[in-house]
Amino acid sequence: MLTFMKKLLLLAFGICGCVSAAQAVSPVVDQQADSLMASHRVVELSADGVRTLTPAENEELAGKFMQFYYDQYRHSQDPEAPYFMFMSKDREMMMGIGGVIRMRAWYDWDGSVPSNGFSPILIPMTPSPTQRDHLGTTPAGTCLFFRLAGHSGLLGDYSAYIEANFNGWSGSDFHLKKAYVTLRDFTVGYASTTFADPAAVPSTVDAAGPTNKLSHTTVLVRYMPRVAKHILLGISVEAPDQQIDADGTDTQECSVSVPDFAAMAQYDWGRNQHIRLAGIVRTLKYRDMLHPRNHSVAGWGIQLSTVNNPVAPLTVYGTINYGAGYAGMGGDLLAGAYDLIGNPDRPGRLYAPRSMGWCIGLQYNFRPNLFATLIGSQTRFLPSRQISPDEYKYGLLGTVNVFWNPVPRIQLGAQLDLAKRQNFSHQHRYARRLGIMAQLSF
Repeated sequence: MLTFMKKLLLLAFGICGCVSAAQAVSPVVDQQADSLMASHRVVELSADGVRTLTPAENEELAGKFMQFYYDQYRHSQDPEAPYFMFMSKDREMMMGIGGVIRMRAWYDWDGSVPSNGFSPILIPMTPSPTQRDHLGTTPAGTCLFFRLAGHSGLLGDYSAYIEANFNGWSGSDFHLKKAYVTLRDFTVGYASTTFADPAAVPSTVDAAGPTNKLSHTTVLVRYMPRVAKHILLGISVEAPDQQIDADGTDTQECSVSVPDFAAMAQYDWGRNQHIRLAGIVRTLKYRDMLHPRNHSVAGWGIQLSTVNNPVAPLTVYGTINYGAGYAGMGGDLLAGAYDLIGNPDRPGRLYAPRSMGWCIGLQYNFRPNLFATLIGSQTRFLPSRQISPDEYKYGLLGTVNVFWNPVPRIQLGAQLDLAKRQNFSHQHRYARRLGIMAQLSF
Protein backbone atom coordinates (compact mmCIF):
# COMPACT_ATOMS: atom_id res chain seq x y z
CA MET A 1 0.00 0.00 0.00
CA LEU A 2 2.77 2.44 0.95
CA THR A 3 4.72 1.69 -2.25
CA PHE A 4 1.56 2.18 -4.29
CA MET A 5 0.84 5.57 -2.69
CA LYS A 6 4.41 6.75 -3.24
CA LYS A 7 4.10 5.81 -6.91
CA LEU A 8 0.79 7.67 -7.05
CA LEU A 9 2.45 10.73 -5.53
CA LEU A 10 5.23 10.61 -8.13
CA LEU A 11 2.55 10.30 -10.81
CA ALA A 12 0.95 13.49 -9.49
CA PHE A 13 4.21 15.39 -9.91
CA GLY A 14 4.61 13.85 -13.37
CA ILE A 15 1.16 15.02 -14.38
CA CYS A 16 2.12 18.46 -13.09
CA GLY A 17 5.10 18.60 -15.43
CA CYS A 18 3.05 17.51 -18.45
CA VAL A 19 0.32 20.07 -17.76
CA SER A 20 2.80 22.89 -17.26
CA ALA A 21 4.17 22.19 -20.70
CA ALA A 22 0.72 22.29 -22.29
CA GLN A 23 -0.71 25.20 -20.24
CA ALA A 24 -4.04 24.92 -22.03
CA VAL A 25 -6.41 23.69 -19.33
CA SER A 26 -9.50 25.64 -18.27
CA PRO A 27 -10.27 24.18 -14.80
CA VAL A 28 -13.88 23.87 -13.64
CA VAL A 29 -12.66 24.70 -10.12
CA ASP A 30 -11.86 28.24 -11.28
CA GLN A 31 -15.51 28.80 -12.18
CA GLN A 32 -16.44 28.54 -8.50
CA ALA A 33 -13.90 31.24 -7.64
CA ASP A 34 -15.33 33.36 -10.46
CA SER A 35 -18.82 33.03 -8.95
CA LEU A 36 -17.45 34.16 -5.58
CA MET A 37 -15.76 37.17 -7.16
CA ALA A 38 -19.02 38.02 -8.95
CA SER A 39 -20.87 38.01 -5.59
CA HIS A 40 -18.90 40.95 -4.18
CA ARG A 41 -20.43 44.38 -3.78
CA VAL A 42 -18.19 47.44 -3.83
CA VAL A 43 -19.44 50.63 -2.20
CA GLU A 44 -17.76 53.88 -3.23
CA LEU A 45 -17.24 56.49 -0.49
CA SER A 46 -17.02 60.16 -1.43
CA ALA A 47 -18.05 63.64 -0.29
CA ASP A 48 -21.24 63.20 -2.32
CA GLY A 49 -22.27 60.16 -0.30
CA VAL A 50 -22.11 56.45 -1.06
CA ARG A 51 -22.70 54.63 -4.31
CA THR A 52 -22.72 50.92 -5.19
CA LEU A 53 -20.60 50.24 -8.25
CA THR A 54 -22.21 48.86 -11.39
CA PRO A 55 -21.40 45.31 -12.61
CA ALA A 56 -19.17 46.79 -15.32
CA GLU A 57 -17.21 48.79 -12.74
CA ASN A 58 -16.93 45.71 -10.52
CA GLU A 59 -15.47 43.84 -13.48
CA GLU A 60 -12.68 46.43 -13.65
CA LEU A 61 -11.75 45.53 -10.06
CA ALA A 62 -11.77 41.76 -10.62
CA GLY A 63 -7.99 41.65 -10.52
CA LYS A 64 -7.93 42.94 -6.95
CA PHE A 65 -10.38 40.26 -5.80
CA MET A 66 -8.46 37.60 -7.69
CA GLN A 67 -5.35 38.47 -5.67
CA PHE A 68 -7.31 37.56 -2.54
CA TYR A 69 -8.41 34.13 -3.81
CA TYR A 70 -5.09 33.22 -5.40
CA ASP A 71 -2.78 34.33 -2.61
CA GLN A 72 0.28 32.03 -2.42
CA TYR A 73 -0.43 31.12 1.20
CA ARG A 74 -4.21 30.76 1.12
CA HIS A 75 -5.81 27.45 2.14
CA SER A 76 -9.26 26.26 1.06
CA GLN A 77 -10.52 26.61 4.67
CA ASP A 78 -9.55 30.29 4.80
CA PRO A 79 -12.44 32.79 4.57
CA GLU A 80 -13.68 34.27 1.32
CA ALA A 81 -13.13 37.94 0.47
CA PRO A 82 -15.58 40.29 2.24
CA TYR A 83 -19.03 40.47 0.66
CA PHE A 84 -18.96 44.26 0.95
CA MET A 85 -15.83 46.26 0.13
CA PHE A 86 -15.66 50.01 0.68
CA MET A 87 -13.59 51.98 -1.83
CA SER A 88 -12.29 55.53 -1.81
CA LYS A 89 -13.39 57.95 -4.54
CA ASP A 90 -9.98 57.82 -6.26
CA ARG A 91 -10.08 53.99 -6.13
CA GLU A 92 -6.66 53.95 -4.49
CA MET A 93 -7.85 52.16 -1.32
CA MET A 94 -10.35 49.38 -0.53
CA MET A 95 -11.43 48.13 2.89
CA GLY A 96 -13.62 45.26 3.99
CA ILE A 97 -14.66 43.43 7.14
CA GLY A 98 -15.83 39.85 6.78
CA GLY A 99 -16.00 36.50 8.46
CA VAL A 100 -17.13 32.90 8.45
CA ILE A 101 -19.73 31.21 10.65
CA ARG A 102 -18.67 27.55 10.61
CA MET A 103 -20.25 24.66 12.46
CA ARG A 104 -18.96 21.08 12.48
CA ALA A 105 -20.43 17.88 13.90
CA TRP A 106 -19.01 14.36 13.89
CA TYR A 107 -19.59 10.83 15.07
CA ASP A 108 -16.80 8.39 15.97
CA TRP A 109 -17.53 4.69 16.36
CA ASP A 110 -15.52 1.63 17.34
CA GLY A 111 -12.77 3.83 18.80
CA SER A 112 -13.17 7.60 19.26
CA VAL A 113 -10.49 10.29 18.92
CA PRO A 114 -10.53 12.73 21.88
CA SER A 115 -10.20 15.86 19.73
CA ASN A 116 -12.08 18.13 17.34
CA GLY A 117 -9.35 17.41 14.79
CA PHE A 118 -9.09 13.84 13.50
CA SER A 119 -5.39 12.85 13.70
CA PRO A 120 -4.03 9.27 13.81
CA ILE A 121 -1.51 10.13 16.54
CA LEU A 122 -4.41 10.88 18.91
CA ILE A 123 -6.00 7.43 18.56
CA PRO A 124 -6.06 5.88 22.09
CA MET A 125 -4.13 2.59 22.10
CA THR A 126 -5.92 1.39 25.27
CA PRO A 127 -9.32 3.05 24.92
CA SER A 128 -11.79 3.19 27.76
CA PRO A 129 -15.01 1.21 27.21
CA THR A 130 -16.88 4.39 28.13
CA GLN A 131 -15.28 6.26 25.20
CA ARG A 132 -15.94 3.75 22.43
CA ASP A 133 -18.39 5.97 20.53
CA HIS A 134 -18.65 9.74 20.56
CA LEU A 135 -20.85 12.48 19.11
CA GLY A 136 -19.19 15.90 18.99
CA THR A 137 -19.90 19.42 17.77
CA THR A 138 -17.82 22.57 17.60
CA PRO A 139 -18.00 26.16 16.31
CA ALA A 140 -14.19 26.19 16.00
CA GLY A 141 -13.09 27.79 12.74
CA THR A 142 -15.64 30.59 12.99
CA CYS A 143 -13.70 33.80 12.38
CA LEU A 144 -13.71 37.53 11.78
CA PHE A 145 -11.19 39.39 9.65
CA PHE A 146 -10.26 42.82 8.36
CA ARG A 147 -8.82 43.43 4.90
CA LEU A 148 -7.25 46.61 3.52
CA ALA A 149 -5.77 46.99 0.03
CA GLY A 150 -4.43 50.06 -1.68
CA HIS A 151 -2.00 51.64 -4.07
CA SER A 152 0.39 54.51 -3.56
CA GLY A 153 2.59 56.16 -6.14
CA LEU A 154 5.47 56.02 -3.66
CA LEU A 155 4.86 52.60 -2.07
CA GLY A 156 3.14 50.75 -4.91
CA ASP A 157 0.57 48.05 -4.05
CA TYR A 158 0.08 47.31 -0.35
CA SER A 159 -2.37 45.41 1.84
CA ALA A 160 -3.07 44.59 5.47
CA TYR A 161 -4.85 41.57 6.91
CA ILE A 162 -5.99 40.66 10.42
CA GLU A 163 -7.86 37.45 11.24
CA ALA A 164 -9.01 36.09 14.58
CA ASN A 165 -10.64 32.69 15.13
CA PHE A 166 -12.97 31.22 17.72
CA ASN A 167 -10.80 28.22 18.57
CA GLY A 168 -8.65 27.82 21.65
CA TRP A 169 -10.04 26.32 24.84
CA SER A 170 -13.25 24.35 24.22
CA GLY A 171 -13.18 25.53 20.61
CA SER A 172 -14.75 28.90 21.39
CA ASP A 173 -12.03 31.23 22.74
CA PHE A 174 -11.17 34.19 20.49
CA HIS A 175 -7.51 34.33 19.46
CA LEU A 176 -5.35 35.90 16.78
CA LYS A 177 -4.65 33.71 13.74
CA LYS A 178 -2.96 36.09 11.28
CA ALA A 179 -1.87 39.73 11.25
CA TYR A 180 0.44 40.96 8.50
CA VAL A 181 1.16 43.69 5.99
CA THR A 182 2.36 43.23 2.42
CA LEU A 183 4.23 45.97 0.57
CA ARG A 184 5.32 45.19 -2.98
CA ASP A 185 7.26 41.92 -2.62
CA PHE A 186 7.61 42.07 1.19
CA THR A 187 5.41 40.54 3.89
CA VAL A 188 5.89 41.54 7.52
CA GLY A 189 3.86 40.22 10.43
CA TYR A 190 2.21 37.09 11.80
CA ALA A 191 1.68 34.85 8.76
CA SER A 192 2.09 31.32 7.37
CA THR A 193 5.68 30.10 7.23
CA THR A 194 7.41 30.22 3.85
CA PHE A 195 8.13 26.51 4.33
CA ALA A 196 4.41 25.67 3.95
CA ASP A 197 2.28 25.44 0.80
CA PRO A 198 -1.37 25.72 1.96
CA ALA A 199 -2.69 25.91 -1.61
CA ALA A 200 -1.36 22.38 -2.24
CA VAL A 201 -3.37 20.93 0.68
CA PRO A 202 -6.69 19.44 -0.53
CA SER A 203 -10.03 20.45 0.98
CA THR A 204 -11.32 18.55 4.02
CA VAL A 205 -14.32 18.99 6.28
CA ASP A 206 -12.17 18.18 9.32
CA ALA A 207 -9.89 21.01 10.45
CA ALA A 208 -6.83 18.79 11.01
CA GLY A 209 -6.48 17.79 7.37
CA PRO A 210 -3.76 15.43 6.09
CA THR A 211 -1.30 13.92 8.57
CA ASN A 212 1.67 15.81 7.05
CA LYS A 213 0.02 19.26 6.73
CA LEU A 214 2.45 22.07 7.58
CA SER A 215 0.38 24.74 9.30
CA HIS A 216 2.86 26.81 11.28
CA THR A 217 2.12 30.52 11.68
CA THR A 218 4.77 32.85 13.05
CA VAL A 219 6.13 36.40 13.00
CA LEU A 220 8.27 36.77 9.89
CA VAL A 221 9.78 39.04 7.29
CA ARG A 222 9.41 37.55 3.80
CA TYR A 223 10.73 38.73 0.45
CA MET A 224 8.94 37.03 -2.45
CA PRO A 225 9.73 38.48 -5.90
CA ARG A 226 8.54 37.17 -9.26
CA VAL A 227 11.78 36.87 -11.21
CA ALA A 228 10.19 35.60 -14.44
CA LYS A 229 6.70 35.10 -15.86
CA HIS A 230 6.35 31.62 -14.35
CA ILE A 231 8.99 31.68 -11.59
CA LEU A 232 8.46 32.93 -8.04
CA LEU A 233 11.13 32.91 -5.34
CA GLY A 234 10.78 33.51 -1.60
CA ILE A 235 13.03 33.83 1.42
CA SER A 236 12.15 34.69 4.99
CA VAL A 237 13.46 35.20 8.51
CA GLU A 238 11.02 33.71 11.01
CA ALA A 239 10.53 33.68 14.78
CA PRO A 240 11.20 30.12 16.02
CA ASP A 241 8.85 28.01 18.12
CA GLN A 242 10.61 24.84 19.23
CA GLN A 243 8.90 21.70 20.59
CA ILE A 244 11.54 20.01 22.79
CA ASP A 245 11.13 16.89 24.95
CA ALA A 246 13.19 18.18 27.90
CA ASP A 247 12.41 16.48 31.22
CA GLY A 248 13.54 19.37 33.43
CA THR A 249 15.93 17.09 35.32
CA ASP A 250 18.58 15.77 32.91
CA THR A 251 17.76 18.29 30.19
CA GLN A 252 16.14 21.70 30.08
CA GLU A 253 14.91 23.85 27.21
CA CYS A 254 16.86 27.06 26.50
CA SER A 255 15.32 30.30 25.31
CA VAL A 256 15.53 30.76 21.56
CA SER A 257 18.10 33.21 20.22
CA VAL A 258 18.48 32.33 16.53
CA PRO A 259 15.64 32.77 13.99
CA ASP A 260 14.50 30.15 11.50
CA PHE A 261 15.43 30.71 7.85
CA ALA A 262 13.08 29.46 5.13
CA ALA A 263 13.10 29.66 1.34
CA MET A 264 11.08 28.43 -1.61
CA ALA A 265 11.23 28.31 -5.43
CA GLN A 266 8.06 27.87 -7.48
CA TYR A 267 7.18 27.33 -11.11
CA ASP A 268 3.53 28.20 -11.81
CA TRP A 269 1.03 28.44 -14.62
CA GLY A 270 -2.68 29.16 -14.75
CA ARG A 271 -4.40 30.66 -11.72
CA ASN A 272 -3.60 28.22 -8.94
CA GLN A 273 -1.34 25.62 -10.53
CA HIS A 274 2.27 25.23 -9.52
CA ILE A 275 5.08 23.03 -8.36
CA ARG A 276 7.16 24.25 -5.41
CA LEU A 277 10.31 23.26 -3.56
CA ALA A 278 10.68 24.73 -0.06
CA GLY A 279 13.14 24.33 2.79
CA ILE A 280 13.82 25.51 6.31
CA VAL A 281 16.86 25.62 8.61
CA ARG A 282 16.43 25.86 12.39
CA THR A 283 18.62 26.16 15.49
CA LEU A 284 17.22 24.19 18.44
CA LYS A 285 18.73 24.87 21.88
CA TYR A 286 18.74 22.99 25.16
CA ARG A 287 20.88 22.58 28.31
CA ASP A 288 22.55 19.39 29.53
CA MET A 289 21.91 19.48 33.29
CA LEU A 290 24.17 16.50 34.09
CA HIS A 291 27.22 18.20 32.53
CA PRO A 292 26.13 21.83 32.81
CA ARG A 293 26.43 23.05 29.25
CA ASN A 294 24.18 24.56 26.58
CA HIS A 295 23.90 22.85 23.21
CA SER A 296 22.58 23.86 19.79
CA VAL A 297 21.23 21.28 17.35
CA ALA A 298 20.56 21.98 13.67
CA GLY A 299 17.06 21.22 12.44
CA TRP A 300 16.07 21.22 8.80
CA GLY A 301 13.26 20.25 6.45
CA ILE A 302 12.44 20.13 2.75
CA GLN A 303 9.07 19.91 1.01
CA LEU A 304 8.06 19.29 -2.61
CA SER A 305 4.47 20.20 -3.41
CA THR A 306 2.13 20.68 -6.34
CA VAL A 307 -1.43 21.60 -7.27
CA ASN A 308 -2.52 21.25 -10.90
CA ASN A 309 -5.46 20.55 -13.22
CA PRO A 310 -4.58 17.78 -15.72
CA VAL A 311 -8.12 17.86 -17.14
CA ALA A 312 -10.84 20.46 -16.67
CA PRO A 313 -12.85 18.81 -13.82
CA LEU A 314 -9.88 17.22 -11.99
CA THR A 315 -7.43 18.86 -9.58
CA VAL A 316 -4.40 16.96 -8.28
CA TYR A 317 -2.71 17.83 -4.98
CA GLY A 318 0.56 16.38 -3.73
CA THR A 319 3.08 17.06 -0.96
CA ILE A 320 6.05 15.17 0.41
CA ASN A 321 8.22 16.49 3.23
CA TYR A 322 11.27 15.14 5.04
CA GLY A 323 13.80 16.36 7.56
CA ALA A 324 14.96 16.45 11.18
CA GLY A 325 13.75 18.73 13.94
CA TYR A 326 10.85 20.24 11.97
CA ALA A 327 8.00 18.25 13.56
CA GLY A 328 6.69 21.33 15.38
CA MET A 329 5.80 22.95 12.04
CA GLY A 330 2.55 20.95 11.78
CA GLY A 331 0.97 17.60 11.03
CA ASP A 332 0.55 14.56 13.28
CA LEU A 333 3.78 15.11 15.23
CA LEU A 334 2.63 18.55 16.34
CA ALA A 335 0.69 16.69 19.05
CA GLY A 336 3.96 15.96 20.90
CA ALA A 337 7.44 17.39 21.47
CA TYR A 338 9.38 15.83 18.60
CA ASP A 339 11.79 18.57 17.47
CA LEU A 340 14.36 17.27 19.98
CA ILE A 341 14.05 14.03 21.98
CA GLY A 342 16.23 12.25 24.52
CA ASN A 343 19.30 10.22 23.49
CA PRO A 344 19.19 6.98 25.54
CA ASP A 345 22.89 6.34 24.80
CA ARG A 346 23.99 9.68 26.26
CA PRO A 347 22.09 10.87 29.36
CA GLY A 348 21.66 14.62 29.41
CA ARG A 349 21.76 14.88 25.60
CA LEU A 350 19.01 15.44 23.03
CA TYR A 351 18.98 14.95 19.27
CA ALA A 352 16.76 15.91 16.32
CA PRO A 353 14.92 12.81 15.04
CA ARG A 354 13.94 12.55 11.41
CA SER A 355 10.42 12.24 10.08
CA MET A 356 8.72 12.00 6.71
CA GLY A 357 5.22 12.69 5.45
CA TRP A 358 3.32 12.52 2.20
CA CYS A 359 -0.14 13.35 0.91
CA ILE A 360 -1.90 12.77 -2.39
CA GLY A 361 -5.32 14.28 -3.07
CA LEU A 362 -7.73 14.23 -6.00
CA GLN A 363 -10.59 16.71 -6.39
CA TYR A 364 -13.31 16.16 -8.97
CA ASN A 365 -15.73 18.97 -9.77
CA PHE A 366 -19.05 17.50 -10.92
CA ARG A 367 -20.16 21.11 -11.24
CA PRO A 368 -18.42 24.37 -10.33
CA ASN A 369 -20.34 24.34 -7.01
CA LEU A 370 -20.26 20.57 -6.32
CA PHE A 371 -17.05 18.63 -5.84
CA ALA A 372 -15.54 15.67 -4.01
CA THR A 373 -12.03 15.00 -2.71
CA LEU A 374 -10.28 11.68 -2.15
CA ILE A 375 -7.17 11.95 0.03
CA GLY A 376 -4.52 9.63 1.41
CA SER A 377 -1.70 10.72 3.72
CA GLN A 378 0.91 9.33 6.08
CA THR A 379 3.45 10.60 8.60
CA ARG A 380 6.34 8.41 9.77
CA PHE A 381 8.50 9.04 12.84
CA LEU A 382 12.09 7.97 12.08
CA PRO A 383 14.28 8.17 15.22
CA SER A 384 17.86 6.90 14.89
CA ARG A 385 18.13 5.77 18.53
CA GLN A 386 16.24 3.19 20.57
CA ILE A 387 12.71 4.33 21.29
CA SER A 388 9.97 3.23 23.69
CA PRO A 389 7.85 0.41 22.19
CA ASP A 390 4.65 2.33 22.89
CA GLU A 391 5.86 5.36 20.92
CA TYR A 392 4.08 6.43 17.73
CA LYS A 393 5.72 4.96 14.60
CA TYR A 394 3.40 6.09 11.83
CA GLY A 395 -0.12 7.25 11.13
CA LEU A 396 -2.21 6.58 8.03
CA LEU A 397 -5.29 8.58 7.07
CA GLY A 398 -7.75 8.08 4.24
CA THR A 399 -10.65 10.47 3.74
CA VAL A 400 -13.48 11.15 1.31
CA ASN A 401 -15.15 14.58 1.30
CA VAL A 402 -18.11 16.06 -0.59
CA PHE A 403 -18.74 19.83 -0.76
CA TRP A 404 -21.74 21.69 -2.15
CA ASN A 405 -22.31 25.43 -2.49
CA PRO A 406 -26.08 25.93 -2.99
CA VAL A 407 -25.28 29.65 -3.31
CA PRO A 408 -21.77 31.16 -3.64
CA ARG A 409 -21.34 32.03 0.07
CA ILE A 410 -22.94 29.01 1.73
CA GLN A 411 -21.07 25.71 1.80
CA LEU A 412 -22.18 22.31 3.08
CA GLY A 413 -19.81 19.38 3.47
CA ALA A 414 -19.66 15.75 4.56
CA GLN A 415 -16.62 13.59 5.27
CA LEU A 416 -15.78 9.96 6.01
CA ASP A 417 -12.41 9.23 7.69
CA LEU A 418 -10.49 6.05 8.35
CA ALA A 419 -7.20 6.30 10.30
CA LYS A 420 -4.61 3.91 11.65
CA ARG A 421 -1.97 4.46 14.34
CA GLN A 422 0.90 2.00 14.68
CA ASN A 423 3.49 1.98 17.45
CA PHE A 424 7.05 0.67 17.39
CA SER A 425 5.80 -2.40 19.29
CA HIS A 426 3.64 -3.20 16.20
CA GLN A 427 0.54 -2.56 18.26
CA HIS A 428 -2.00 -0.68 16.17
CA ARG A 429 -5.54 0.60 16.30
CA TYR A 430 -8.03 2.07 13.83
CA ALA A 431 -10.46 4.94 14.21
CA ARG A 432 -13.40 6.05 12.09
CA ARG A 433 -15.25 9.33 11.83
CA LEU A 434 -18.25 10.66 9.94
CA GLY A 435 -18.33 14.46 9.90
CA ILE A 436 -20.53 17.21 8.50
CA MET A 437 -20.00 20.94 8.17
CA ALA A 438 -22.05 24.03 7.33
CA GLN A 439 -20.62 27.51 6.88
CA LEU A 440 -21.65 30.96 5.77
CA SER A 441 -19.11 33.53 4.52
CA PHE A 442 -19.86 37.22 4.57
